[in-house]
Amino acid sequence: MIRDPQKLNALLTEVRRFVRSECMPFEAAIDKSNQIPEAVVARMRAIGLFGHSIPEAYGGAGLTSEELSLVNIEVSQAATTFRARFGGNTGIASEALIVDGTEEQKRRHLPRLASGEVTGCFALTEPDAGSDATALQTVAIREGDDYVISGHKCYITNAPIADLFTVFARSDPDSKGASGITAFLIERGTPGLSTSEGYPMMGQRGSPVGEVRLDHCRVAAASILGGQPGVGFRSAMKALNKQRINLAGLCIGPAIRLVDEMVLRATSRRQFGQPVAEFQMVQQMIAESNVEVHAARALVLETAHKRDAGADVTMEASMCKLFASEMCGRVADRAVQVFGGGGYIADNVAERFYRDVRLFRLYEGTSQIHLGNIARRTVAAVQARLATEG
Repeated sequence: MIRDPQKLNALLTEVRRFVRSECMPFEAAIDKSNQIPEAVVARMRAIGLFGHSIPEAYGGAGLTSEELSLVNIEVSQAATTFRARFGGNTGIASEALIVDGTEEQKRRHLPRLASGEVTGCFALTEPDAGSDATALQTVAIREGDDYVISGHKCYITNAPIADLFTVFARSDPDSKGASGITAFLIERGTPGLSTSEGYPMMGQRGSPVGEVRLDHCRVAAASILGGQPGVGFRSAMKALNKQRINLAGLCIGPAIRLVDEMVLRATSRRQFGQPVAEFQMVQQMIAESNVEVHAARALVLETAHKRDAGADVTMEASMCKLFASEMCGRVADRAVQVFGGGGYIADNVAERFYRDVRLFRLYEGTSQIHLGNIARRTVAAVQARLATEG
């Protein structure tokens, strides 16, 4: 749903200018230093990137899913680390709070997330609870008006720099699966909560990903997201459904950039007396990449529009994430191929993006998890339709 096309176009123009003039020039340096310059982060705050999806009542821009998808496609044409810096606040780290938080919790946390004053993170994954997130072993034991939380979270984006943690723990020791899981809002500085340094990673350098450790971390019952224990996993799934659409948009931007880079490389590099862009097999790689970019973009925008209209897009969100992340990986591979031997040297955008986009097929549900989800929902939908028609 696009509410005001003129206003949205102005926003997209501003974002596009920022990405091209203030982010892209730093890509190679950040890949080496593993740190985004603070001046760039300050500009992110100044132009409102931290609050795009947060409602206007709490200091954000209140973008719809479709509007946010278009913004995500723009911001992700620079190295993925830039969007990761503010993406938690405008995505997974705020969404559960937006949909399920109490009014007091929203007023306390959302304005600071929207401004970028604080950085949020979503602490769900554990060493033995990744794809099977309901297998988490972090526990929250009730003691009077408090809960005492102990556990270990891993692979948490922005954990080393986060100020606000949405932590998922099992508050009912007798429960199994999704039941009995509670989400807690915990601020840095709370005794018993600590984080690791960022992992050394294959790609997405400059985006700190690390561990969250909870050692008898005592929090008030008022820190329970929404005030209701035992329903945290439901909140997690609500956040992930929207984030899967967001992530699909974030897969499209790098693919657009790589198609541009393939064309520039193919038209400037000469072999056998002519630009390699004249060779049909190179043209095929460029054409297939551009077709897939357009297909993914159409799927994401259609799904975002349906979500804005109130439709249940759980299956379509999985489709978006699966198709766009796999598409981006294929385009990155073709880009290295078009660059030739130079594409394997660590001095160009094809090599950097090839490393960066590999993660897309792992987080927010692996491709294999999404294939299973889509299959189950497809079978159920077809059986229901046939039963009605029969």
